Amino acid sequence: MGYDEAIVHLGEFGRYQKIIYFLICLTSIPVAFHKLAGPFLLAKPDFRCALPFENGSSYDLPPHLWNLSYPQDEVCAYYDVEYSEEYLNGSLPRSSNATKSCSRYVYDQSKYLNSALTEWNLVCGKQFMTAISENVFMFGVLLGSIVFGQLSDKYGRKPILFASLVIQVFFGVVAGLAPEYFTYTLARLMVGTTTSGVFLVAYVIAMEMVGPDKRLYAGIFVMMFFSVGFMLTALFAYFVHDWRWLQIALTLPGLLFLSYYWIIPESARWLLSKGRKECAIANMQRAARFNKLEISNETLSDLLDEGETAEDKAKQKLGDQDESPPPSVWDLFCYPNLRRKTLLIFFDWLVTSGVYYGLSWNTNNLGGHHLLNFVISGAVEIPAYIFLLLTLNRWGRRSILCGTLVLAGLSLLATVIIPGKMHTLIVACAMLGKLAITASYGTVYLFSAEQFPTVVRTVGMGAASMVARISGMLVPYLNFLSTIWQPLPLLLCGSFSLAAGLLTLLLPETHNKPMLETIADGECFGRKTKGDVYLEAGQQQLRTPESQPLNGSADSNGVKTNGHKF
Repeated sequence: MGYDEAIVHLGEFGRYQKIIYFLICLTSIPVAFHKLAGPFLLAKPDFRCALPFENGSSYDLPPHLWNLSYPQDEVCAYYDVEYSEEYLNGSLPRSSNATKSCSRYVYDQSKYLNSALTEWNLVCGKQFMTAISENVFMFGVLLGSIVFGQLSDKYGRKPILFASLVIQVFFGVVAGLAPEYFTYTLARLMVGTTTSGVFLVAYVIAMEMVGPDKRLYAGIFVMMFFSVGFMLTALFAYFVHDWRWLQIALTLPGLLFLSYYWIIPESARWLLSKGRKECAIANMQRAARFNKLEISNETLSDLLDEGETAEDKAKQKLGDQDESPPPSVWDLFCYPNLRRKTLLIFFDWLVTSGVYYGLSWNTNNLGGHHLLNFVISGAVEIPAYIFLLLTLNRWGRRSILCGTLVLAGLSLLATVIIPGKMHTLIVACAMLGKLAITASYGTVYLFSAEQFPTVVRTVGMGAASMVARISGMLVPYLNFLSTIWQPLPLLLCGSFSLAAGLLTLLLPETHNKPMLETIADGECFGRKTKGDVYLEAGQQQLRTPESQPLNGSADSNGVKTNGHKF
């Protein structure tokens, strides 16, 4: 397709594209609302058993009543004795050390008025249910990235984007009105799937509407709007204290984006990929008129045809005759060098996603004001993305990914050795780690796309994203580790981040390197052998159809082709 050639004549990033791009970026904000609302919807305040003689709901008790009522370091049970006036006055000794499980609970409302946890008493023996709920939400994110990605490729970007928005609003309201835990969790599962549908499709639309020179900036700024939504989540929580109203308040802004249906066009690139050239030209003419440019349909058609070079047509013809099985994710594991690189990339995704959400969802464990910590955690993402804009095309992908992961690891490990009373320094180190891991998140997308060959790039990126969601599903259980030792979650995040950063040095640099096209390219790239098998001449030989080996044979470098024609 010659869309890149045609878009230059329309204004590569003209007034029309800027407006549409800005409107698309705004859809990232409610996605952040739903992904980051969990710490407030399922907030766990301090609590204790309600004692038999209590009729009120005040959490505070005089110190001597704590000693008379609860075993040391125990809030899920109380002494099973008669709480007479003499006993409470201390004039009567405790007759038994037997304890009784709670039948009612009293919660500290100084931070949170209520939450789904306090309403359904998801504490003590039920505390695992909060982690399961967030685990199910992240499972929904994983499903959504698979389902909505495939649907958008088949039916178009625009209908899937708006279908996702409608489903998100509906189930977001259902979650706020849920009468019990299971309805709430099911609704959050559906919301989780739609966050992928909205963000993924919006990201693709934003990337597809600009020329090659603007793609780095287009992708980074979409993520910046997500960070804005991150910070606004805390603002909503500051003003809306009831968890049900908070869930609904975070959902209703999605209604505004439904008006986009009459504004946002279908992706011209997708239309061209489906052979709907006339529709693509009509959309491009609308952009030209808005940008006050005049260009005929014939000229646009010729520009689009210029993209179909003789090489592209030859590949298409060859592809029509190719009866070999289509490339799959398993091809990434059939060859030793490609397998090694794939596993390293997957580990980078696993660690980056886990540390990112681990820090985002566990700011309450840092001490200090929970909302302020949350806002700072979102705010540090902005300079992280600015850093990437300034350095990714200068310093290289590998050095930045390695450096940011190592910096994140060292910053988080430093929080373990800092005395607990130094809250400000702990928060500063944790936020430095958050800044660094955000920068690594932005880098790993680009670095991974350049490591995978074209024939398996989509499935490779999809598999990497699925691995990242697995660590996201495990993040809710970090809170349980803090009950064993409070710094333990940060210790684990820091250790894995440091390890991932050092292992990244084993990957080859991709900056200013030609894009890998075939499985053979991927296997040869970065492989240290005598003589450089990735020299331009050798690379050209690998890509020449006439030089292809027979199905199931090995090429001149010993790379088995598994029947794929390179």
